[in-house]
Amino acid sequence: SVTGKMIDLPNNIHICSDCMQKSFDSMNQQMSSSNFNYNDLFNMPNISMIDLSSLQNPTQHQKVKPKKKEKKAEPVLDLKKIPAPHKIKATLDEYVIGQEHAKKVMSVAVYNHYKRVATDTMDDIDIEKSNMLMIGPTGCGKTYLVKTLAKLLDVPLAIADATSLTEAGYIGDDIESVVSKLLAAADNDVEKAEHGIIFIDEIDKIASSSQNRMSDISREGVQRDLLPIVEGSAVNTKYGMVRTDHILFIAAGAFHFSKPSDMIPELQGRFPLRVELNALGKDEFLRILTEPHNALTRQYAALLGTEQIRLQFSEDGIEEIAAFAEEINATSENIGARRLYTIMEKILADISFDAPDMPGAQIVVNRAYVQEHLRDVREDQDLSQYIL
Repeated sequence: SVTGKMIDLPNNIHICSDCMQKSFDSMNQQMSSSNFNYNDLFNMPNISMIDLSSLQNPTQHQKVKPKKKEKKAEPVLDLKKIPAPHKIKATLDEYVIGQEHAKKVMSVAVYNHYKRVATDTMDDIDIEKSNMLMIGPTGCGKTYLVKTLAKLLDVPLAIADATSLTEAGYIGDDIESVVSKLLAAADNDVEKAEHGIIFIDEIDKIASSSQNRMSDISREGVQRDLLPIVEGSAVNTKYGMVRTDHILFIAAGAFHFSKPSDMIPELQGRFPLRVELNALGKDEFLRILTEPHNALTRQYAALLGTEQIRLQFSEDGIEEIAAFAEEINATSENIGARRLYTIMEKILADISFDAPDMPGAQIVVNRAYVQEHLRDVREDQDLSQYIL
């Protein structure tokens, strides 16, 4: 690296270009002297004829660039970077209100699953996959929990609606298309996709209802198509073969009219963990409106803040919104956190409409304001737009 390229000579001699040039200069001086005998040149020990063609411009230094250290490829999944179960739950607590038991069970299941993936085996013992079946009413936070988990773990997520799935060979989305959807979420990185999460919602809709035999046959066909992929198989995609052995599968359903036992036994066995979630009540609605990082009251305050409007919610105003949500809940038992957004839109429609012309305004949403903007809904008993 200091002298440049070395010149190889016979008898295992290696010399730099500077020394070679000095040798030539010295020989030229001796040969030009009057007492030089050419025969002496061939009688010198350890000297043989040199192939001058091998000397490529010996006076020119050729710097040898030091080799760059190759970066070691980091594993897709590093066990050291997987948060402990209590840390996973702590993060879920910041975004999802209530469902304490469900969050604890999911935190442990996800941790064990990715620990299994990262280690691949433990003392030659095969660790079963931690696939989960979430059971709970619509709007209780099932999808939001899974989305938050995927974001926390920085893994790709694909969400599929079971009602749109069809048996292989029929028109519609087959099971393998869900894997392609996961691959797209992983930016077509096969290895990354193989460590992702597939969430199948409304899985209770493909359980047998025992009311229509032909419909049940079709539903059972979809369930059977799910079996090999959930268990672990290879799926061909245009970007390569994707193995599902390490993909975490989470299914969810309300199971109002059917129970998980209506699913074929083989599919039930592929989801060994059951996570039960409760319906939301007034207390949960109050907390959802104020506590999470992305609480609705904070979202609207931030939106109107862009118009230099200061929006505040009084305690009795928030309580009135939660009470209205509870009123709808008592009617349908189907309202969830998503419908709080619909209620807020109704309450703040006038303010949002006039916001561009109200810079600098300070607005307090109190009980009287909420009641006034929900009066027509209560009088007409038109709650359909707020019910899932």
